[in-house]
Amino acid sequence: MGTDDERGSGGTVSEPSASTTPDEWNPDIDDLLRKLDSLEETVDDERERETVRQTISLVERMPGSAAFTTRISKYTSRDIAQSFVGGIVFALPLLVEGGVFEIAAWFAAARVVGFPVYLAGHVCFVVGVTTGLLYYADFRDVRVYRPLFGIVPRRLVGVLTVAFLVSAGLMALWGRLLAEDPTTLEAFARVTVVWGGAAFGGALGDILPGESTGRDVSERLEDLGDVFGDD
Repeated sequence: MGTDDERGSGGTVSEPSASTTPDEWNPDIDDLLRKLDSLEETVDDERERETVRQTISLVERMPGSAAFTTRISKYTSRDIAQSFVGGIVFALPLLVEGGVFEIAAWFAAARVVGFPVYLAGHVCFVVGVTTGLLYYADFRDVRVYRPLFGIVPRRLVGVLTVAFLVSAGLMALWGRLLAEDPTTLEAFARVTVVWGGAAFGGALGDILPGESTGRDVSERLEDLGDVFGDD
């Protein structure tokens, strides 16, 4: 995850020293973004904080800002569609592989005190790698914006959920989910094997094109809530 000091190509934004005159220090758009980020953290009123966020979003789209091409904050319906397509592209080759059945059988059979430890490890591996692709790889400066419950990144949850639905749906559609009469755990394990590839593809499909246009999904949900609330 990018920090407030990380802008553009990895350089840090310098602050003027006490002896620096206005002519010697030439602030740019990235300096303004850094100040707005700090302001967002100090504002207590939610309405004022939303105004600051909208200002940040506007400044990010101004030519001359490193964030114009590298920074991703919003999570839109287009991002969901991109992760859906990326998940399908990476999942399709796995659907025809017989090795998926063998790996799933191993996950279901390898247990410690009745617990499928390797299956659990695989799930943790998928979540960890997907998190790394989204927030720690150098493809884009992806920011955690309006997380669920204040801590859970929406983009991570969205990518993993879409990838799982893609995997389960395609396996069921292609008759791969219940072929050879698997147990419930083994059928779930089959989905998680394909889910790994779909999640990695979904993450790349989401962030590589850059920040999508359109309104943030949270804003759309808030509008829906206002509509139903008025009724």
